[in-house]
Amino acid sequence: MVSAVFHSPQEAAGSEPVTSSAPQNTMKKIAISAHSTSATGQKYPQKPGYDWRGLVLTVLPPLLGLGLLIGIWALVSISTASSIPSPTDTFKQAVVIFSDPFYRTGPNDQGVGWNILMSLERVAVGFGLAAAVGIPAGFAIGRFEFLSRMFNPLISLLRPVSPLAWLPIGLLVFKGANPAAIWTIFICSIWPMIINTAVGVQRVPQDYMNVARVLNLSEWKIVTKILFPSVLPYMLTGVRLAVGTAWLVIVAAEMLTGGVGIGFWVWDEWNNLNVKNIIIAIFVIGIVGLILEYALIKIATAFTFEEVKS
Repeated sequence: MVSAVFHSPQEAAGSEPVTSSAPQNTMKKIAISAHSTSATGQKYPQKPGYDWRGLVLTVLPPLLGLGLLIGIWALVSISTASSIPSPTDTFKQAVVIFSDPFYRTGPNDQGVGWNILMSLERVAVGFGLAAAVGIPAGFAIGRFEFLSRMFNPLISLLRPVSPLAWLPIGLLVFKGANPAAIWTIFICSIWPMIINTAVGVQRVPQDYMNVARVLNLSEWKIVTKILFPSVLPYMLTGVRLAVGTAWLVIVAAEMLTGGVGIGFWVWDEWNNLNVKNIIIAIFVIGIVGLILEYALIKIATAFTFEEVKS
């Protein structure tokens, strides 16, 4: 139906025009259009709805993976006549353990919380010593070709050695289990930091060094103003790799050296044939390692360039 407007002679004299009546639904459309259009004729942007599809794609895959793991675990438990505890029994045991994680009834009978803290303390000391030595060494090796030629064969020879092979040397030199474990963390953490830092220094654009040479900058200013900002992404990558390796090694080292620690706790539970606690310890080790990795990723993305954040 077409709505027409007829002008009478009275309209020319200032009276109101006489219009035909438009359908009610057509008037509603005009009113809605008037509300969604500005005075200049531009339409206001519509508010986007919630991205449910993105939420599903973010949450659903991890849940499916976790469900697959629990399903396989339950099938293995049934097929082994419950020699491997079921997920339900293990969860009940975990509730009991974490209801009081910091109890202490003796030197070899302590809660899982104390064992985790002791392992983290060893990792922090060994990793800190490795960073204090490895990062400056990486700068020097990457900066000076003579040092690079001198140390590259040594690094290539010692880096593939299993970290646990260094544990007897630590026991022989330090005469104690705790410093030997820290020594093992140190020796396995130092190589990723040296190598990644040296590679970062060697990949600094030569134009930067030419400008520094023209400006006659001191070696300290070259390191702090040119090398350090450029090498930081590589250095943080080495730090991440070193922390992951250190957390892997400390568990095995504590199994061999004894004392308080998450690795010793696993071995002690095996001696007691408590498989539930061993499975719980596996999940605890994985969660702590995941937290360390996530924390270092956040630190790396805060101090590196945009192309490194991905």
